[in-house]
Amino acid sequence: MAKDTKVENAGYGMLIDYKYCTGCHSCEVSCQERFGMPAGEFGIKLSQNGPWDHGNDNWEWNWVPIPTQKCDLCADRRAAGKKALCEQHCQAFVITVGKLEDLVKQMDEGGKEQVLFNRTNDVAPLKARY
Repeated sequence: MAKDTKVENAGYGMLIDYKYCTGCHSCEVSCQERFGMPAGEFGIKLSQNGPWDHGNDNWEWNWVPIPTQKCDLCADRRAAGKKALCEQHCQAFVITVGKLEDLVKQMDEGGKEQVLFNRTNDVAPLKARY
């Protein structure tokens, strides 16, 4: 995170299949530990959406990991052929970091409960595509 990762992140993104996210916080903890972030700072932050009562005992409750501006998609780890830490430590296997073209294909083949984060330019933080 300390170096400029514009080139390393060009054409890369993070796909979250939040339908299966259990809200375990492994993604947050692995990133915080690696970069020595103090409490309250995050490279990826778990967000709770719900619970929502749709009636007839039909509930919706989602957890969505969201990369923050501090996230560089673990460019150094990817350059070494490793997975991003959040992806490696996700116990439900809902996080995928990779090339945008591959992630878009994966998203098109998957369910509707996915979000794709990518950098729109070399300055902007990660943006979401639903």
